[in-house]
Amino acid sequence: MVDTPTGAIGFAPDEVATGEPTRSARLKWVVVVEEGTPPGRAANAAVCVAAATAQGVSGLLGPDAEDAGGSLHPGLPWAGCTILSATGARLAALRSRAAASDGVHVVDMPAAAQRTRVYDVYLQHVAATPGTELDYSAVSLVGPRNRISTMVHGLPLLT
Repeated sequence: MVDTPTGAIGFAPDEVATGEPTRSARLKWVVVVEEGTPPGRAANAAVCVAAATAQGVSGLLGPDAEDAGGSLHPGLPWAGCTILSATGARLAALRSRAAASDGVHVVDMPAAAQRTRVYDVYLQHVAATPGTELDYSAVSLVGPRNRISTMVHGLPLLT
């Protein structure tokens, strides 16, 4: 995760508008996965950055839903999330641009995370690699709708 200089990104309680279309939300959330990634690894990368994003962005999840039988279903992202794809080079450039942009919450998954089953080995790999040399499996961005839309303009939906 990359912290922004202005602090935490998220929705204030009075901004959580679950009765409105997702396009009316002030912030936009996108996950961009490296194109050509096999489906299982693509799903893994998207879920991993989404989990970290949900933890780091306040108000992103809506209230729990209760079905007619009384069972609870945990809240989902009320403002939506678009899953896109990009080449490895575009993904790295997008991550760099977003990290430098004020008011954008960035969560990335260096590809090394999928090449090891030991988290400490992953941490060692990242620590030994300059940021400009890391390759990424996925990047999650939350920020002002117009800024995020501009950053991901032209990227296709993940297929």
